[in-house]
Amino acid sequence: MVPLTALLGLAAVALGLVLTPGPNMVYLASRSITQGRAAGLVSLAGVGTGFAVYIALTAAGLSALFVAVPAVYAAVKLGGAAYLLWLAWQAVRPGGASAFAPRDLPADPPRRLYTMGLVTSLLNPKIAILYLSLLPQFADPARGRLPLQIVELGLAQAAVAITVNGLIVLAAGSIAAFLARRPLWQRAQRYLMGTVLAALALRIGLDRSRAALTA
Repeated sequence: MVPLTALLGLAAVALGLVLTPGPNMVYLASRSITQGRAAGLVSLAGVGTGFAVYIALTAAGLSALFVAVPAVYAAVKLGGAAYLLWLAWQAVRPGGASAFAPRDLPADPPRRLYTMGLVTSLLNPKIAILYLSLLPQFADPARGRLPLQIVELGLAQAAVAITVNGLIVLAAGSIAAFLARRPLWQRAQRYLMGTVLAALALRIGLDRSRAALTA
């Protein structure tokens, strides 16, 4: 059983990531703005299925690999920290685009919307890094079976991501109009998210308290 502190810690990381513009947010916001909320929600169902696939794959074997080969875990951990730093730079760099900038997308039927949401989720490097590098750090072999802990942690992350993305889908049009009229708010949001991600990256890169996970 994963302790509440670990679940809350992972939820905080997941919230920081989901609030940072990435492939999932861009696709869902664009769909909602150009084709309506219903299309955005169908696309979100595909994104959620992608989370389920990652949870299953991670629980099935990746945690065992990390325990068996500590060097792999260390490499993935550092890779995750580096990727978070890259996301932080993307958030604050000059000329960074907003996820809520209108995009010209053709109308698609529900099946294609679902499929595109699934593919976007599966190919999203933010989600891959989260499950490969960040999520296992909140598990502890001393508390029982790692696969079960991975499932619990994955479900917590998915709940946060789906909730936030669902709110984005419902409010995408209003958010786009608001930010278009207030560029300073848009810049402040980008710098706030960049700071949060950079802090998380440094904490993960310098943390040695989870070394027991690879023992």
